[in-house]
Amino acid sequence: MAMTIAGLAKSAGVGVETVRYYQRRGLVGTPERSGGSGIGGGIRRYGEADVRRMRFIRSAQGAGFTLEQIGELLALDAGHDHARARELARERIAALDAKIAELQTARASLRKLARECEATSGPCPIIAAFEV
Repeated sequence: MAMTIAGLAKSAGVGVETVRYYQRRGLVGTPERSGGSGIGGGIRRYGEADVRRMRFIRSAQGAGFTLEQIGELLALDAGHDHARARELARERIAALDAKIAELQTARASLRKLARECEATSGPCPIIAAFEV
């Protein structure tokens, strides 16, 4: 099933400019133009493999991988380098754990401020906490 860049974008759930951005980053290939002659002649056609690649990129981004890391994962796919893929996943897990700890600390602070706000009739401790 050959499709235009618009069809690829729609199938992958992204915009056309996102496809072009991924192409510029080297994450998705840019097929040759088919048919037509002269400047701008022909249309680039994409297939199911391109859709799968786009979905892989979006899923990996959803897991928090950077585009650089995603590029490395895509390169590893062909080489079956399980050790490096695990290492990248463990690095991402550590970063997520750090972010979770940061968010839990922020939540605890906000809960404390909300309790203080409820217990006081003076200036609001929540607003005071964020004033510089």
